[in-house]
Amino acid sequence: MKVIQSTATEIQIGDLLTSSFSKVISDYSKENIIIIVDENTHDCCLEFLLTSFPDLINAEIILLPGGEENKVIEVCLQVWETFTEYNFSRKDLVINLGGGIITDMGGFIAALYKRGMNFINIPTSLLGMVDACIGGKNGVDLNGFKNQLGVFKNPSHIFIDVSFLKTLPEREIYNGYAEMLKHGLISDKKLWDDLIKIKSDDGLLNEEMIFRTIRVKLDLVEADPEEANVRMKLNFGHTIGHALESHFLSSTAIPHGHAVALGICAEAFLSFKKKKISSEEFHQIEEVILRNFPMIQLTDEDVSDVIERMKNDKKNHSGAIYFVLLEGIGNAITNIKIKEKEVGEALFHLNLLGKALN
Repeated sequence: MKVIQSTATEIQIGDLLTSSFSKVISDYSKENIIIIVDENTHDCCLEFLLTSFPDLINAEIILLPGGEENKVIEVCLQVWETFTEYNFSRKDLVINLGGGIITDMGGFIAALYKRGMNFINIPTSLLGMVDACIGGKNGVDLNGFKNQLGVFKNPSHIFIDVSFLKTLPEREIYNGYAEMLKHGLISDKKLWDDLIKIKSDDGLLNEEMIFRTIRVKLDLVEADPEEANVRMKLNFGHTIGHALESHFLSSTAIPHGHAVALGICAEAFLSFKKKKISSEEFHQIEEVILRNFPMIQLTDEDVSDVIERMKNDKKNHSGAIYFVLLEGIGNAITNIKIKEKEVGEALFHLNLLGKALN
């Protein structure tokens, strides 16, 4: 069992049955415990939790609809109404059992209800384990724009048990791989070098690699809890990635990790054009993304809409679009203003890659 005691949260990586989870929930024996799940974790993970921990016998189960299109305030309002009907108090405990959407929404729901309930994250996806559940950012989308409503509030505990990953399809594993690659690119070249050598799912699903990836994010979060400066490095790949994810949500939705991988490729292109990374570094990054993720094709109308969506990115100010770019593999720089024409060139480059591979 690996234990990371951060400023606000205790993170345990290992078998849930031998973790302190049982003791933590026993402290709520006189309070209500609410478990938030989606359809996937309800069917694949909830029974294990309920049968393994007797203190959860009377837990209330809140089932949320799956998919990014349901990560909205309207669903949260329904949950808050249910909390009120059941007379839940701020001393009760919320357990978020699921991937990044569940930990984002569950944390947001708990943080706002009666000005804040305690909550625990048990991530069941690789993306959730290495990124989404870490750092205390909780939120929902608004009018198709990613994470426009949110709060900073940390869970009291995060329990990471890689056995939950056995329930995932291969595509979901690679969604987490994209965030792991990003962590290496922005802060840890050795992690990047080790990640790109991995040739199978098993190489990703080991506790040591997950621990190293989490450590990168935690170091940035603890240095800058509310994303005023260095924590913004974690947004590399996300300016274009979020815009692509939002754009395709109403047609053929692409998963968050896939969108981030495309964003990494496009923003590495911008880094190369700005002479922040070498040709060799850029082509290595591009080769890794092409090897592991499908490319897309964009029409002129798609490009225009994606750029418009970027204008609502949280990093922007003074009417300009700002990016996180690489300054060599293993280092990132923030607050780089990029012109719309340059963004268009990066999206055109993605489009060329998509056409070349079809």
